[in-house]
Amino acid sequence: MTTHRLAETPNDQITKELEAYSPFLRQLLFTRGIETKTDAEAFLNPSYDNDLHDPFLLHDMDTAVDRILRAIKEEEQIVIYSDYDCDGIPGGVVLHDFFVAIKYKHFSNHIPHRHYDGFGLSAPAVEKLTEEGAKLIVTIDCGTTDIDAVSKANELGIDVIITDHHQAKETLPDAVAIVNPQIGDTYPFKGLCGSGVIYKVIQALIAKGDFDLIPGQEKWFLDMVGVATIADMVPLRDENRAFAYYGLQVLRKSRRPGLQHLLRKQKASQEHLTEDDIGFTIGPRINAASRMDTPEDAFHMLATTDEGEAGMRVEHLEKLNNERKGAVSAMTKEVHKRMKAMESLPDVLVLGNPEWRPSLVGLTANKLAEEYNRPAYVWGRDGNGKIKGSCRSNGTVSVIAIMEAASEHLHEFGGHHMAGGFGVQEEQIHTLSQAMNDAYAAMGNDVLIDTQHVVDCVLTLDEITSTLIAEQASLTPFGMNNAKPLYKLENIIPREVAVFGKTKEHTKLQFDTNGYAKEAIAFFSLPEDFSVLPEAGKACTLLAHLEQSYFMGRVQTRLRIVDVV
Repeated sequence: MTTHRLAETPNDQITKELEAYSPFLRQLLFTRGIETKTDAEAFLNPSYDNDLHDPFLLHDMDTAVDRILRAIKEEEQIVIYSDYDCDGIPGGVVLHDFFVAIKYKHFSNHIPHRHYDGFGLSAPAVEKLTEEGAKLIVTIDCGTTDIDAVSKANELGIDVIITDHHQAKETLPDAVAIVNPQIGDTYPFKGLCGSGVIYKVIQALIAKGDFDLIPGQEKWFLDMVGVATIADMVPLRDENRAFAYYGLQVLRKSRRPGLQHLLRKQKASQEHLTEDDIGFTIGPRINAASRMDTPEDAFHMLATTDEGEAGMRVEHLEKLNNERKGAVSAMTKEVHKRMKAMESLPDVLVLGNPEWRPSLVGLTANKLAEEYNRPAYVWGRDGNGKIKGSCRSNGTVSVIAIMEAASEHLHEFGGHHMAGGFGVQEEQIHTLSQAMNDAYAAMGNDVLIDTQHVVDCVLTLDEITSTLIAEQASLTPFGMNNAKPLYKLENIIPREVAVFGKTKEHTKLQFDTNGYAKEAIAFFSLPEDFSVLPEAGKACTLLAHLEQSYFMGRVQTRLRIVDVV
């Protein structure tokens, strides 16, 4: 059962401070913690020149820039070593494009294989790069905790510059420089993603170096920074708001043939690209490369300037994405079969198979948590024989709290309330389900998380006008720390309630209204899945987001149902 509450409204002082804005926009600003005219203007009008901080305030930036400039001057072989996800791969493209722009040829991109190499910089990878003549490794989105790998590099005479955004441990690697907003207290914003950090490095290189670049040429790299900032779920405030905002603007004009091919294939409008297109179209295909095959496939799709290669890469990624869907579907089918054989379902689902790829188990865990309304832990075996898994919450139970309570049964674990990852020693896998369920039972209410929806404001269907839609759009892009506004629409009467889709798994409500939103939809939810069953001709209350989608050249305004209450 969904619970919700209305957000507070601004007091008289804040109302006066934000009087330049309509009551609707004022409320949305207030629920995002914006209470002054200055903050409101800065939020509504992101500025590339004013919102970006001095890159030299980042830890070790001067040292990193000096070492890279020396490598360029002496024509040393530089390896760009980036993570295999939707932050590391775009970040690798950003530095690649910078070197191409300054006509530097002595570099290569390397991305670890998710299944065989695992996350981060490893000693075996360093040894391999030595054989290829590397003199300087620049990491992107990894490296902060890779002490052994950096020691191996030092031993072999390779310098390492770490650029990353992950939390540091007490002991840092002995690298030439570690550029990370989480280290030290000189940088005013700690929320950058890996691609954001490498963009700051490029800004610093341009400021200190003498390159034959058109002023502002680096802004074309913001398409990749925008993709990573939105996809990597970092807070879209401060500098990240500028990166996401301008990143989308550049994406809408991006000349990358791979992106253009990808968007055309998905019938997505490049001109009207939104953060949702990154989340549902671009991101999954970048991730599919490392989940199913080699992450370089996604890198080359984004980095190539060749039309023919771009088309080929997009086709290959589409094939991988379909294979990913097929593999997850087969895993889910096997899980369902095993669940049916159980006499009773445990409170915590723990399932696995040594044949499953750990890179895919999170997608299966997600489906299980949703379908069976309980936390799900699913494991597989990676290319090095290690058992690794992912877990997802059903929305009410903390998966990290369960793992903390059962920590002696886990080799490693991490995450947050809603999702996480874990490793298990071979001999403990058979007792893991019992251990997790015992931990859950022992914790009682301590394992629960607050799932109350906070409603930004109450709307009527007729109030959804072009003005209101434009005012909501002024807050975009939405994401972490700038959630899509949630509205409550009371006593609305659907003219029709229908299910749609190939297997009739989605719900659509249609209304008679003078407003712009004449339908409300919910993907992968049936009418009976909501707290209250919606029926044609019968009044109900919706909790919903308001969205506009551009599909095949047509704009559509609709509500996205969160629940019927």
